[in-house]
Amino acid sequence: MAEFLQRELLLLFFVSVSLSGVLSFSELFFIKEPHDVTVMRKEAVVLECQARGESPIDVRWLKNGVKVTESERMYLLSNGSLYLSEVENRRAERSDEGSYQCLAHNKYGAILSQRARLTIASISSFVQQPSSSVATEGSVARFSCQITAFPPPIITWELNRVTLPLSTERITVLPTGVLQIHAVHTSDAGNYRCVATNIASRRRSIEATLTVTPAPPRPQPPQRPRIVAGPQNGSVCVHQSVVLECLATGNPRPLVSWSRADGKSMDVYNTKVLGSGNLMITDVRPRHGGVYLCRATTPGTRNYTVTSANVTVLAPPSLVEWPESLTRPRAGTARFVCQAEGIPAPQITWLKNGERVQSNGRIKMYNSKLVINQITPEDDAIYQCQAENAQGSVLSVARLIVVMSEDRPSAPRSVRADTVSSSAILLAWDRPLFNSDRVIAYSVHYMRAEGLNNEEYQVVIGNDTTRYIIDDLEAAHNYTFYVVAYMPMGASRMSDHVIQHTLEDVPVRAPELSLTSRSPTDIHVSWQPLPDKLSRGRVSAYRLSYRTSAENAVSQVEVPGDRTSQLLQNLQPDSIYLLRIVAATGVGWGEQSAWTSHRTPKASSARVPLAPELLLEPLNCTTVSVRWRLSLTHSAAVQGFRLFYHEESETESAPLQLLASQHAHTIGGLDPRKKYHVKLLAYNFVGDGYQADQTVSTPGCVSVRDRLVPPPPPPHNVHAQTNTSSAVFLHWGRPAFTSSHAVGYTVRCNPVGLQNASLVLYLHTNEQSLLLKDLQPNTKYEFAIRLHMDQLWSPWSPVVYQTTLAEAPMSPPSNVKVTLIEGDTALVSWKPPDEANAAVTRYTVLYASRNAWIAGEWQVLHREGSITMALLENLKPGLVYVVKVSASNDVGDGPFCPTVELRVWSDVSSTGFSDGFYHLDEKSVTGITVGVCIALICIIICAFIIVCRGQNRTFSAVKSHRGASSSSPAAGQPGSDGHAEDSVDVSVTMSPNHFIDAKGGTNLRINCLGPVQLGSEKKNKWFSFRKNGKQESTAVQNLRHGSVSYHPGSTVLTYDDELSSDQTCRTLQVLLGHPGDTEGSSNSEGSHETGDSGRFSHDETELTDLSSAASSRLPSLTAEDSGSSDCSGGGGGGGGGGES
Repeated sequence: MAEFLQRELLLLFFVSVSLSGVLSFSELFFIKEPHDVTVMRKEAVVLECQARGESPIDVRWLKNGVKVTESERMYLLSNGSLYLSEVENRRAERSDEGSYQCLAHNKYGAILSQRARLTIASISSFVQQPSSSVATEGSVARFSCQITAFPPPIITWELNRVTLPLSTERITVLPTGVLQIHAVHTSDAGNYRCVATNIASRRRSIEATLTVTPAPPRPQPPQRPRIVAGPQNGSVCVHQSVVLECLATGNPRPLVSWSRADGKSMDVYNTKVLGSGNLMITDVRPRHGGVYLCRATTPGTRNYTVTSANVTVLAPPSLVEWPESLTRPRAGTARFVCQAEGIPAPQITWLKNGERVQSNGRIKMYNSKLVINQITPEDDAIYQCQAENAQGSVLSVARLIVVMSEDRPSAPRSVRADTVSSSAILLAWDRPLFNSDRVIAYSVHYMRAEGLNNEEYQVVIGNDTTRYIIDDLEAAHNYTFYVVAYMPMGASRMSDHVIQHTLEDVPVRAPELSLTSRSPTDIHVSWQPLPDKLSRGRVSAYRLSYRTSAENAVSQVEVPGDRTSQLLQNLQPDSIYLLRIVAATGVGWGEQSAWTSHRTPKASSARVPLAPELLLEPLNCTTVSVRWRLSLTHSAAVQGFRLFYHEESETESAPLQLLASQHAHTIGGLDPRKKYHVKLLAYNFVGDGYQADQTVSTPGCVSVRDRLVPPPPPPHNVHAQTNTSSAVFLHWGRPAFTSSHAVGYTVRCNPVGLQNASLVLYLHTNEQSLLLKDLQPNTKYEFAIRLHMDQLWSPWSPVVYQTTLAEAPMSPPSNVKVTLIEGDTALVSWKPPDEANAAVTRYTVLYASRNAWIAGEWQVLHREGSITMALLENLKPGLVYVVKVSASNDVGDGPFCPTVELRVWSDVSSTGFSDGFYHLDEKSVTGITVGVCIALICIIICAFIIVCRGQNRTFSAVKSHRGASSSSPAAGQPGSDGHAEDSVDVSVTMSPNHFIDAKGGTNLRINCLGPVQLGSEKKNKWFSFRKNGKQESTAVQNLRHGSVSYHPGSTVLTYDDELSSDQTCRTLQVLLGHPGDTEGSSNSEGSHETGDSGRFSHDETELTDLSSAASSRLPSLTAEDSGSSDCSGGGGGGGGGGES
């Protein structure tokens, strides 16, 4: 026993050492490979190649697949590169031009480098010479030339042997060899020629003459835009540039614009306009491929002309899946996978030690896969996948290590197969006769028996059974089976082959229908035969059902199984018909298709286009190619096509408008495994033509299968148990097989419905249980486990699901609002907490008046987790309440939100809420109320301004009155200049208490004693007057029969309580009686100059403008100045504030 364990450990050590080399693949690799190069004749060149790995390394060179013979002119350098001292351009095989590859070899095998093309620079004669032309002055002219050269040449143009600039306002030279001249002048006439230059040489074309004719003297009539030279279909390699020409003429000169036919936006970073409308795309990428539309439009009109061109972007191969190095026992199976993409699609070639692999009964190649069965020691080698197209090649390296074992088991015995159903066969066998106790697994191999080069499939099962049901077979087909037994370091030979057939079954689904009408009274129905996988046997008959959309009566026609079309006649014109089909085998009828609609044409003699012949082809799981062509007997004009498509059972969407020149379109963005209804019709000026209807199904998106072969069986009895809100405990059973190697497990964990694959969690363990931590609470997860042993991986176990426990909410409810809806009732509303997967089973509402809140006396309400509002009742008027809400679940309580205050008004009406607006909160209503008040105040102010300005216009002739008053004259007070100032007696109706300063620039109040400056009292607001009955009566008595004397510069307003009509008239006459007085001023714009508009004396009876005094500004007055005024004087003067 000890000797056995020692031997097993030695074998394990040997395998681990070998695997370490495989994983890093340090045995042999390239650090430099040759690349395409273009050189001149007689020039020296070095094709680089440097390989690294375990020495010694032998390097050879191949030219066009043949070994290169060294010479004095061509030999290898010490680092493995190939040196050519003088490149020769001879005929046929003696030329140095061709494809070169470097082959490196050591004891592990050989690897081949990528292919490099050596090209000798050259320039040929012109393929197209420029031709003479005649152009009218003011129009456009164009010349073109074409030449073949390597590398591509630079094209310039000469006029009368003088080089033209590449681009001016009128002249454009395109890299493709086109010369465009806009707004032709008479000076443009002459001889033009094309000059092509590259590193090899320079060539000049023949000369072409441009003749310019004078423009007609009369103005030219408008002309529709016409595209003289439009873009051409072409191909371009990635990272190169492409130029799409578009030269248009018309009167007036048309505007040229570009767009994509697929509706995608133009790439503004990689595109630019050359000249007046040519499009250049630089650094072309695959996304730039497509149909481009050039549109020439007459300015200011809807007249336009459109032309199009398709740009195909060619891309060299790139690997999307590459082979991995494998370690396999002798007699085992190795499977290498390699997938590449490129335009055109690359060809896959498999190489073994630098030579092409040849298929035989043991080695097979299926598309991009290489499968080696019954591995022998000779299969231990380096394998390469080479993907190649016209744009280049790419290679990937993988190594196969064959592990030898002398005491491998014998082959399984007595293999037998029994048919279970149309898709399942039961396979059974007996254990090997020798070393059966060392078998750790069985590998079941099966493939289609009919045909050549069929793909072989493999299933690995444990050693605890000798029976297995293969249940993914196609119906009514023969299959061949064999079994291989595996031990840790080897495999048995293949068992005997056995052949068994599956039963026939009803078809999986019905064919796809294609519907067209050849006349208003018929529908031509056609379909494609079902593939074997869907027919599940030989189709014996089809049944076609049809009816009008307005009737329920269904007509049926049975068609033999070898036919694929049927003409339905004597139908109603201009009617919608619904059709469906079902297929049958010898077992019975399958599932019917969904109803497909088709409208028969109108019974009219008008010439409308006939239905096009429609062909649909799924390109992948999300894209369908639509192609069509018109019938050869078609004679009606076509203005364009309308393409409709929609998913089956969905409503029809708006059509796509296609050009009459288009005959293909690609529909993208579809869903996998869905059926779509596509309709196409042509139209002209008469109307829509006959339509063609067809259904198509998108395939499923193929995922990359786990191709590590042979895998051990997966773990079983996987169980998941939730511990907390962030952890799940997994435990599982080991599969029933024996092995002395260490067994590890990989656990896959991700939330259900995860879209981002990078968030999938993979954990490794050697135990049969694992505690997964740091998971999201209240989230459903899926778990799967796979076993790995000896670099072999099992399939994933069946998925198990488990939901983590919810945790207490971490955040409070959001958007909490409290609204008073009645005098003693308020509504509290909120939203759930702003956190992912928050589980809330209960909400708690706490509220209290401010005094109770300070004392900690809360009232509590509870609501279920689905309810997000509550009523607070029996609130007391005049108090302020505070409210807060929290969310809870079975785990715990979450935090409370910040407190929200609510004031309960004493008067219900003062709340500002009515029954219809209870949903508005207090702040909203307060804001609305304040806004309305401000608006009303603004309206009142504007009304007073308008009234006052109207008064200003009415009394614009009022001037200051100099001299004595009609009563006794007042003694003049000396002014600052020593002279007495004239006084003016002005009667103004004022409020009986105080008088406001007419200037408005100070905070003065004026009474019978003169101006008074307030000390401690705050500044008054507009239109605010204090009511004081006692002062009012005193002021009335003092002012009823008095006049005021004042100091110079002071403004004094007097009034009579009651003026008779005669007094009023006399007063107005005094005011208006001195039109020549220049001292007064009644400028109505004064208020704007001083910024005092809006401050006016306000009374219910009258507003009167005050005349200006000589001084334009009021001095600052104090209480002492006002105290020296004499209230009993007879005269009054107006000093300051001459502007109203």
